[in-house]
Amino acid sequence: MHSARVVLLGPQRLHRTLSHAVDSLRAHGMVAAVTAGWEEREGEDQEMREHLGGRTVNLRIWERAEDVMARDPELARALRDRQDRLREQHELYRMRLVHAIEAARELLRREPTPGREEMLEAERAGAIEAVRDLDEFHLRRVSLIHREFEAEWVPVERDAVARHRHELAQILDTCECVCVAGGHVVVLLHRLRLFDALQIFGHRPIVAWSAGAMALSERVVLFHDSPPQGQGVAELYDEGLGAYGGVLPFPHAKKRLRLHDQRRITLLARRFAPDRCIALDPMTRMDWDGHRWHGEPGTLRMHEDGMLVQAGTP
Repeated sequence: MHSARVVLLGPQRLHRTLSHAVDSLRAHGMVAAVTAGWEEREGEDQEMREHLGGRTVNLRIWERAEDVMARDPELARALRDRQDRLREQHELYRMRLVHAIEAARELLRREPTPGREEMLEAERAGAIEAVRDLDEFHLRRVSLIHREFEAEWVPVERDAVARHRHELAQILDTCECVCVAGGHVVVLLHRLRLFDALQIFGHRPIVAWSAGAMALSERVVLFHDSPPQGQGVAELYDEGLGAYGGVLPFPHAKKRLRLHDQRRITLLARRFAPDRCIALDPMTRMDWDGHRWHGEPGTLRMHEDGMLVQAGTP
């Protein structure tokens, strides 16, 4: 896990708190920006540059990955093959997950028979444990796919990747902290992983928000209680980069989650424990100081009783 400071922020589009966060880290020099989650719009970072007083340098991670795939067709094919394997693995996991989640939700909805509350609670705990076991099995399968790919291809040692990593290291030598923006979390995660970006970041403090906060966690959870299509089931997508642990971020929680539904919140909190599920909405903030987490007042976490409580409370 990343031992330096990490700051997780709420969405920055309408309520910008990034400058204050960077200043609180005493980072008064250049700031490295990662906007790879914006894909082809990666370079459209004028607002961020202005917000930080013109002292950002964009690492152009998305563009660099595109260059790698153009220069190294063999690696590009291997990356596509890995993505196909991950996609199939996720589809198989989702087939099982939908049924496991529905069983847990049904038991949480069920009213206990007077005098037999313990019986129902035992079944609820068993159903939630079944979901946790499925999540862990899926993550082991995903991890195996990544390990096999890394062992066979060792991307960081291939010329096209190594050249960009060298350039990134030179740029980062001039920067005091790293800011990781949101966008498409899957794209951001895989592009950062290609360059083993966390190793290049070193011990510089990191500020991340939205998909950036998700990609840097130990586990990446995709979620939406009311999606335009499909069922509203939170899915454990992949291993994150592991810049921090102990917290699972849920950006735009007020828009994407039914936070008033205590049974859904209970299921999320119990399913992902001991990690704390944090609602990263506008004007919220969580700080990792290298030893413990501190939540900005108004930053909420999901409690196992289905309530939202201050992130800093037990």
